[in-house]
This record gives sequence, C-alpha cells and structure tokens, in this order.
Amino acid sequence: MLTPTAYGDSRRSLWLRVREYAVPPSMIETATTRRTAGDWAGACAAAGVDVDLDLRSLARTHGPELAARIRADLRHLAPDLLRWHLPRVAPDGLLRPGLTMTLARYEAAGRDGRQPLHLVARTPPAWADAGQRIGLALWDGSRREAGDPRHPHPRPAPRFRLDLHRHLWDARRTDELRVRSGADRPPGAHPAVPGPDLTGRLPPGALGCAVDRWAAEAGILLRAEGRPTAAVSVRLGARHRLVLEPVAGRDGDGPGPPTLRIAAARRGDRSRWPVLPDASTWVPPDLELLRTGSIEAGRLHPLVASALVPDHAGAGTPPPTDRADGPRLVDCRGARHRIGLVDGVLVPLDHDPAEIHREELLAALTGTPLPCLQVIDVAHRQPECLTGVRERLDHGDTAGALAVVTGLLGPDALLRGGALRDELEAAVERRTDHRLYRAGLDLPAHRGPRPDRRRPRDRRSGPRHAAFG
Repeated sequence: MLTPTAYGDSRRSLWLRVREYAVPPSMIETATTRRTAGDWAGACAAAGVDVDLDLRSLARTHGPELAARIRADLRHLAPDLLRWHLPRVAPDGLLRPGLTMTLARYEAAGRDGRQPLHLVARTPPAWADAGQRIGLALWDGSRREAGDPRHPHPRPAPRFRLDLHRHLWDARRTDELRVRSGADRPPGAHPAVPGPDLTGRLPPGALGCAVDRWAAEAGILLRAEGRPTAAVSVRLGARHRLVLEPVAGRDGDGPGPPTLRIAAARRGDRSRWPVLPDASTWVPPDLELLRTGSIEAGRLHPLVASALVPDHAGAGTPPPTDRADGPRLVDCRGARHRIGLVDGVLVPLDHDPAEIHREELLAALTGTPLPCLQVIDVAHRQPECLTGVRERLDHGDTAGALAVVTGLLGPDALLRGGALRDELEAAVERRTDHRLYRAGLDLPAHRGPRPDRRRPRDRRSGPRHAAFG
C-alpha cells in the first residue's frame, strides 16, 4: 500500500490529468449551449452520452405524468457535468467500466404493483470502453433494455448511486455542491468521535475521506431508504469496511454537531446495512485540488467552480495545448533553419526543392538525411505531443487529438509508420469494438479483447486499482 504522502500525490496527479483531458472545454461549451436552448438530446450527443430510452413509449406504458417528470429531469440534465463527476479508475483516470448508476428514482406502476423506475447512466465493460461513451436508459428491474443488451451489470450499483447526489448532474441543484462537499467548512474540521480517535481506525490508503460529512450523508441515505435508525456500512478500499452509527438529535437536526460511533465491520455482517455512496465517502477531488493549490478555479467545470468558489468570476486560463504555432527552429549543418506548414504539410523552409529531393533519395538508400528532415520524420513518428494525443484518445476526445496532430503536421500530411500512426489506428479499432458491443455482437474470434499496454487488468472486467478504492 502506498504511503500517505505518495497516495496523496498519486491521487492529485491522477485527477489533474483527468481534469485536463477527460471533459474538454469544447464539450462543455457545446453541451451547455444545447442544454440551455432546450435540446437535451443534443447536449447528450455533445457529451458522448448515448440515449437508450423512448419517452413516447414510456408515456404509453407508465402514463403521461411520469413521462413528463422524466422529461423535465432530462431537460435539466447536464451530461458534461455528469461525465465530470462519474467514478474513475487508476492509473489513467478512465471511467469505471461496467457500472449502472441510478440518477433518479420514480414510483411507477409495474407488473407487480408499484415499483421504482430508475433513470440510469451506464458505462460499457472494459473491452468496449473506447470513446468513453455513457449510456442513458430506464431500468425497472424486469428486463435488460434493448439499447444495452450485453451490459455485465444492468442492475444499479448501490455504492455508486447518484439519485442522492443530484447536484452532480442536475443543473438546477449545482449550488448544493458547496455544502455537500464540505467546502463551506475549513479543512480538517471533524465531528466529535466517541471512543478512540477516528484516524486510528482508517487504513493508510483512505486519505481523503469526507469524515466531517459522514453523519449528515448517512442521515440522507437512511431517510431515502426509509430507515430512521440503522447502521451504515462505509467502504474504504477493496478490503476495508467500517460500520457507522450516526448519533444526533431527532432526525439528525438536533442541537450541537453530530457524533459518530464507528466500528470495524465483520465479514459476515457487511450486507446487513446500506452502503454509504461513494460520492459521500470521499472528499471531491476538485476540492482537494483547490485546497492544495494544484488547480485554479478557471480550470474547473463552470458549474463546479461557481459552487466551490462563489466569488469566482469568469473563466480562468485554459490549459496549455500541444499545438505548435509558427515556424520551429532546427540546428542544421551549422545554421538555424525553419520548418513550418506550407499548403497543409510540414516542410523545411530554408532548403530548395531540388536539395530536398536529393536528401530524400539519400535517405531511401540508408543514408543520413538533413537534420531538418530528421526533425520532420520524428514529428510524424514520435512527436513530443504524443502523450497528449494518447491521453485525448483514451478519454474519447478524438476531435481534440486530431486538432493537435493537424496543428503539428498540417491537415494534408500523410502519417508515416510509427507510434503516432499506431495510436490513431488503434483508436479506430477500439471504436469498432464499441460499435460491436452496442449492436449486441461479439468480437471476431481471431481478435478477442485486446490487453491494454498501459492499464493492468485482472481476470474480471475491471482494472486492479480504483481511484476511490
């Protein structure tokens, strides 16, 4: 297990990469414009969300009133904000695969009487996670939806429910984030804990726990479950469980700060109590990044920045891009030469065409080309921006990755063999896997799921190390 310092540094580094690449500003801008114009489906398309529900069919089966309620929620769904807050996994900060998460619950008349109908968001299994697409569907417990027939876990996960955290996706309630995240309290303000010190009960890898919010969040969970007094299970990593018993005044609103009674959960008792949602267990990463000075408010999602930093005005400095502006200088045979874009192609500017033709013939005969041509060849095969291109492709920002490549090599460049071309071709192949999954088809027998060279996988569908345990 990582030491506390290493764990904190690793977590911040992970979320800094996620905040830079996972939800690009262009996605936020387009999705926001469409949402505010009333086009909720267009906002979902801009944010990489596949809509697998039919409101007309819903009105016929469950009535127009329920369909109207769901339509109202969809009109205020900020899909880019939902993507911003979804659980992610280490080491690359990709969406946690194979999850079904409840966004809202509605009482509906079903075949067995009245039962909850869930508006859910789904992430595909790991083998089909190219593009980091999200599915939006309805789940009533009776069948698998046609839009996602092969999802490994169609039932909503109680640990990752977002119906108790609507401020993470509902544009009407984003102001609640400040209180629910603990941003209105100074860091380290813990409630009273009877018995031994709470810090002695937490595993070393559980730094970042939102201990000061556990009592209030447990009360919200218990009221939603219809259990006025009960214990709550808290999951801290894959092997650590605690039992939380909130002790407060009536309904958690009595005078004085709430206290916590905490004990270690025995293995056989873990399923007896409702589990505290993951969003309630940990301090939001954005709040951690702000408090440590690792990120500026202008780099956050605008709705998140306005909630966590109320006096924040306007957007801050955008993150640096990998585009190359203007000619680049190269030391070439004792002189400083320029290379730049001409007619959409990266070329040396200080060599005449005849000299370039001779040097290309020499290189074809295994000779050593001009330094200017060497720099251009490296830019095609292994550019300095390759890491940024790879991160964008992994997080589904194909347009951003292509913009970086175009800014470097020009829109009409023909990529040569090398790491850059391999990454782009692999991204196309992974997108094909996702389309096969969406169509309910299997991968070709000769191919099968590809192991990712950067993400260690275990024999299950998910990664070994989760960002939140």
